[in-house]
Amino acid sequence: MIRTVVVGCWLALTAACGEAGPARDVSSMAPSPLKSGYEFLTPETQALQTDAFANPGFLWVDRGAVLFADAREGSPACASCHEANGEALQGVAAHYPAVDETSGRLLNLEGRINTCRERHQKRDRLDYESDDLLALTAYVAGLSRGAPIAASVGGPAAKYAERGRDYFYTRRGQFNISCNQCHNDYWGQKLRGDTISQGHGNGFPAYRLEWQSIGSLHRRFRDCDAGVRAEPLEYGSDTYVALELYLASRAEGLLIETPAVRR
Repeated sequence: MIRTVVVGCWLALTAACGEAGPARDVSSMAPSPLKSGYEFLTPETQALQTDAFANPGFLWVDRGAVLFADAREGSPACASCHEANGEALQGVAAHYPAVDETSGRLLNLEGRINTCRERHQKRDRLDYESDDLLALTAYVAGLSRGAPIAASVGGPAAKYAERGRDYFYTRRGQFNISCNQCHNDYWGQKLRGDTISQGHGNGFPAYRLEWQSIGSLHRRFRDCDAGVRAEPLEYGSDTYVALELYLASRAEGLLIETPAVRR
């Protein structure tokens, strides 16, 4: 209770003062030791994630497996290129977001799936946060479950990582709060009834108890922006994908948990 009050007062004071504070070298500001959001769950919720039969996120993984094998007349299935059970994609999600060599754009898994649909399957893009795109993304990410995050932030990806880092450290909204103030400075402490996590995306798409559904990391970004009374960005926006890359670099070495369960 005391720590809840302390953090709540600090947030109010931060919003009132609005001072950015001294410049810091953000390249070394990842929290230590690294802790997955799993570490901040109750034992009951941890057990729900661990049990593949009880974890509701696997309903979307199963749906994704069906979509992955779906071949239509004149349009190959995902499995046509990536093997029947996706063996060729094992471990791949741990390296996303990544720069697409053809377009030069940074793509997350959702962007890669839609790009493949357009280029190789001659199909329409799936709407962001649609059940089909969430299912395919959860299935593909789930093929890397247990793999350590190892996204590249060098070469052509460097400018995107910098953009994502800038967003992470930029105060926004009526509360004038940045991502790092919660997830670097005050992780592990209480904010109302919640324990503040380190803000890693290694479990997404994840089933959130609050949503009673699976959702993308961008849905979580939008919730956070709305929580500080800032205007959320569009799903799939370049800035959110860049933020996703920065978070991946910040979480390097953490294991993919998709489909995770979060509170």
